[in-house]
Amino acid sequence: MPILACHNIALELGGRQILRDVNLSVEQAEVVGLAGPNGAGKTSLFEVLSGRNTNHQGQVFFDDKDVSKLPMHERVHLGLVRTFQRPVVPATLTVGETLKAARKAFNPKPSRLRMEWIAEFVHLKSDMGTPNGTLETLERRKLMLACLLAREPKVVLLDEPASGLTGSEIDEIDLIVRKLAQEYGISVLIIEHRLELLAMVASRVMVLDVGEIIAQGPPETVFREPAVRAAYFDVPVEASMVGD
Repeated sequence: MPILACHNIALELGGRQILRDVNLSVEQAEVVGLAGPNGAGKTSLFEVLSGRNTNHQGQVFFDDKDVSKLPMHERVHLGLVRTFQRPVVPATLTVGETLKAARKAFNPKPSRLRMEWIAEFVHLKSDMGTPNGTLETLERRKLMLACLLAREPKVVLLDEPASGLTGSEIDEIDLIVRKLAQEYGISVLIIEHRLELLAMVASRVMVLDVGEIIAQGPPETVFREPAVRAAYFDVPVEASMVGD
């Protein structure tokens, strides 16, 4: 059984159909990419999977359990966690205070040595006394991820982790995602517009457009499909087939 799956997910908000019969699965220790143009429904799907929005049709399964009706905090306790597009961290706290708060938020509490290891794992370079408000984007993303890893999750949903990053910083995200899956068996479902990152880390990619899955498979194949190129680059399907 996949560690995370959804079947026939449909979501309507404000009278507008956001998702239509979406099906996906993520295996244990697998990295799956979720791509698509702006407004395709990617983050809305994360809202459904994480339990932040339960106003939907269809079912969500996590670790062989139907969690469709469970709220977000209960899914977190089971091991399903997520990040958001904006790396918001408490500006009035320091890095150390934030990690301490994350440690105390969970029961049983991870040890201090465990939290130190997590900070090293995500390559958090800032001193513990550094105010969060002074952190660069990459460091804020690492701090957010460190707080989530204190929960010892089974699946991490990453929402555009490369947004606002440079090429070398994306390489760091690449390394962290690979280690999560390959060394620690954590599954990752990752939304990303930087297709080069998905091509590097994902074994499979699913592409959403107007709330529907239009393609799925290995990234090197999916990104060449006419429907995907039309959705991303506004190239007519007939034209996108020329020269392939």
